Amino acid sequence: MADEKDTAAEAPKKSNKMMMIIIAAVLVVLGGGGAGTFFMLRGDSAEAAAPKKGIITAAENTITVNLAEGHYLKLGFALQQTEESGDHAVDLSEAYQLAIDEYTGRTVAELSTAEGRAKIKEQLVAKLVKAYTVDDVQEVMDIYYTSFVTQ
Repeated sequence: MADEKDTAAEAPKKSNKMMMIIIAAVLVVLGGGGAGTFFMLRGDSAEAAAPKKGIITAAENTITVNLAEGHYLKLGFALQQTEESGDHAVDLSEAYQLAIDEYTGRTVAELSTAEGRAKIKEQLVAKLVKAYTVDDVQEVMDIYYTSFVTQ
């Protein structure tokens, strides 16, 4: 009879442990779902704030930029404007200057790899966006290279 009492006393302890494990598992699942929902909704608002593509303004001429060690870069490009900028083409004078400043003195080795070109392009796009933001209206969102030749 003493064995029956010990077994009966142990049974509630096991069920309490099982209940705690179930509650902990439910909290983890609900917490993960809540965090996932938060980040998904946050991502949607960031996408909604991203500018929409407008017209493309192509540079009529290519430019030649002096690279390091006597090398040259022949560069042609077009600017992707935002929808907010309207239907008028932006003046490319500042874009030419920013491109020349960004690429002058770079090495051919930097421009030979996709990573190197992407990094420099990212820096140039940031400068273009800043330069072509007028009265809190972002007019330019990207640059497309139409010609990119190193010598």
